[in-house]
Amino acid sequence: MDPAEFLGSNAVFLAIAVFIIICIFLGVRIVPQSEKHVVERFGRLRSVLGPGINFVVPFLDRIAHKISILERQLPTAQQDAITTDNVLVKVETSVFYRITEPEKTVYRIRDVDAAIATTVAGIVRSEIGKMELDQVQSNRNGLTSNIREQVRAMVDDWGIEVTRAELLDVNLDEATRAAMLQQLNAERARRAQVTEAEGAKRSVELNADAQLYAAEQEAKARRVLADAEAYATGVIADAIKENGIEAAQYQVALKQVEALTAVGQGAGKQTIIVPASAMDAFADAFKMLKGRA
Repeated sequence: MDPAEFLGSNAVFLAIAVFIIICIFLGVRIVPQSEKHVVERFGRLRSVLGPGINFVVPFLDRIAHKISILERQLPTAQQDAITTDNVLVKVETSVFYRITEPEKTVYRIRDVDAAIATTVAGIVRSEIGKMELDQVQSNRNGLTSNIREQVRAMVDDWGIEVTRAELLDVNLDEATRAAMLQQLNAERARRAQVTEAEGAKRSVELNADAQLYAAEQEAKARRVLADAEAYATGVIADAIKENGIEAAQYQVALKQVEALTAVGQGAGKQTIIVPASAMDAFADAFKMLKGRA
């Protein structure tokens, strides 16, 4: 059979087959895992195709936008802000986001990165303007959380999810740094003086406590000696009462002998001058000892 005759007699069927193949080719869309495709029909939003195999109407539907849903990072930005105590600070911010609803992002905002950067800058200035410099430095985590939540609320209408919003650094000008350093040195000197004063005060308190303790112990020792003397006096008084005056004379003579013995045992004493009455005291003491024996 002549090919021309074959094509002529089956042209309609071939055209239909080609049309069907083209329709299948145009109607089946495979979307990668990291993307979402926005479909338009006659210039209007028709649907959003997710990852995998999708079907559209050939010649009526078209893929208008291919949107990546991967997480993105904005370039690190710097903006100036003024605290409530009129200190100018330079804040570095970093923002991570991803598109979750492409139909909102495509039809509600043109430049996503610029819009998010402008929003973050305004919120950072507003939040820092409510705080003093010391609060900004000490409460950075709380400030970061507030900024993140406000940015999320602002960009939600654009179909965007802010995954991270961080304050990387808070920089000061040289004049402010010098003033803060001077203040820090003054605070350290004040703390050193307070510590030294507290140490001196504690030393005085401990010294006073030690003196009070020593006085109490001395008073107790005197009380014990007084009790001992009182007891000895009572014993001597009882002895005098029972044995007469001889007991008293015996005690006096014994004390004299002990005193002379102590004088004789002194170091470097070669010559001892003894009163005349001392010999009588020895004699009386020996007599009494002999009598008591």
